[in-house]
Amino acid sequence: MTTQESALTLRRFFVVALLLWGTANAASTDALFAAKLVTSDDKPIALESLRGKPLIVNFWARWCAPCRVEIPELIKTQEKYGKRGLTVIGIGLEDKAESVRDFMKAYEMSYTVLLARTGGIELMQALGNTRAGLPFTVAIGAKGNIVASKLGAMNRAELDAAAEVALK
Repeated sequence: MTTQESALTLRRFFVVALLLWGTANAASTDALFAAKLVTSDDKPIALESLRGKPLIVNFWARWCAPCRVEIPELIKTQEKYGKRGLTVIGIGLEDKAESVRDFMKAYEMSYTVLLARTGGIELMQALGNTRAGLPFTVAIGAKGNIVASKLGAMNRAELDAAAEVALK
């Protein structure tokens, strides 16, 4: 292994360690899988249908500048890991489907986008985001457990690390 490969491996280790730090006593995903949100087409969806799948769940809002920066990275994550079974879900703290559809088109959001309408903040808090800040992302493994989480925008390396952990 070259020095550059060693440095990259060490960097990935620290990214995963940072993501996982604090998730040992992580919140339960019960609230997520019990939630009933709506699609961008204003159709209800029960998140229970996603149980057993590796997920990257990202809470965002149209007015959140860091969320807007993170969207292209989430698109790349879905493209890169979707073939391996990972699903990226964006849960917008929004109540108007039409506004979200327009936003999705403008940002070319190709991953699943749902609207929390009411209860989005409480859902984030149930998943461990006690400050209720945005963006907030959780990676969930196929066994339904939170394997990583982060309050704040995730970069490419962090999303790759979270996806890999969720897929294990």
